[in-house]
Amino acid sequence: MNPPETLSGLLLVDKPVSWTSHDIVAKMRGVLGIKRIGHAGTLDPFATGLVVLGINKGTKHLERIMHETKVYETTIKLGATSTTFDIEGEITSVSTTEPTLEAIEKALDQFRGGYEQRAPLFSAKHVNGKRLYDLAREGKATEEMRPSKLVKIEAIEVLGYSYPELTLKVTCGGGTYIRSIADDLGHALGIGGYCLTLRRTRIGSYTTEKAVTPTDEKATILAALLPLDESPTSGQ
Repeated sequence: MNPPETLSGLLLVDKPVSWTSHDIVAKMRGVLGIKRIGHAGTLDPFATGLVVLGINKGTKHLERIMHETKVYETTIKLGATSTTFDIEGEITSVSTTEPTLEAIEKALDQFRGGYEQRAPLFSAKHVNGKRLYDLAREGKATEEMRPSKLVKIEAIEVLGYSYPELTLKVTCGGGTYIRSIADDLGHALGIGGYCLTLRRTRIGSYTTEKAVTPTDEKATILAALLPLDESPTSGQ
């Protein structure tokens, strides 16, 4: 078996609920005995799904992977809002009006292709030298502080709808907040909306199908390590 310092590659991990991306990195450092491990983009603790880790020389590939196309599946609860735009925030009921599927599709059209998206107040964006979520927890964050950027939305597909729950598949570019899409959709419909569940299934050419879990045995994890010369080089 190769010593830890000679192991390099990419590792696909299926993140469970409540784990942070940092927790995944810390766990793999312990399992593999390697300090030089990084990840290609965070997932919120309430979310599940694909986290791509770079091991030793694999860390050089993370910046490229971070900007590749991502695919998410999310279930949105309509009729209420959340301070965090997800199930972990303070929930406020807004409306019991049931929008038709046609109205939902029409509202989603404003996001398809891309739009100017504002980050959630509870996000890792830096404002005045501090993380926005830290300012929000201190009660010092305001709506005006939410930074915006043009995000690329390649596709939004409705997978299921039974009011108040709406399940979507979103294919998007890097830097897109699915939580913001839920909140923005709720505002567009005039009834509120927030993420109940969120799962990332793909980043570029990498999918959850070949991913390990952070609690797998070391031998299983080592066998799943993708050598750099065998790793996909793009999201095509």
